Amino acid sequence: MSDLIALTGLRVRGHHGVLAEERRDGQDFVIDAVLTVDTRAAAAADDLAATVDYGALATRLAAVVAGDPVDLIETLAARLADVCTADPRVISARVTVHKPSAPIPLAFDDVAVTVVRP
Repeated sequence: MSDLIALTGLRVRGHHGVLAEERRDGQDFVIDAVLTVDTRAAAAADDLAATVDYGALATRLAAVVAGDPVDLIETLAARLADVCTADPRVISARVTVHKPSAPIPLAFDDVAVTVVRP
């Protein structure tokens, strides 16, 4: 049996992208992370220490997005998934990186990459 912990809509400024102006000016990225975990022990004990602290997770994910720039959001998503799966209680993680201000010369709502890691 597996449960889900979801953190969605985490908005962080980063300087990722292939273009020089993306690196220079930065833009907002929106992160969604869905973790597969077993929450039974935490629920039974009503103890934060027995589960994934989503506040602490948000802080770690934000530090990656605000940190060293990468060219591709695929790379950024993989790094964020690594942060999620570093906790041994996480069975798998699905991380989506949204780049709503991607430099596309057409009208669009969003560009996103999702990675899934065991």
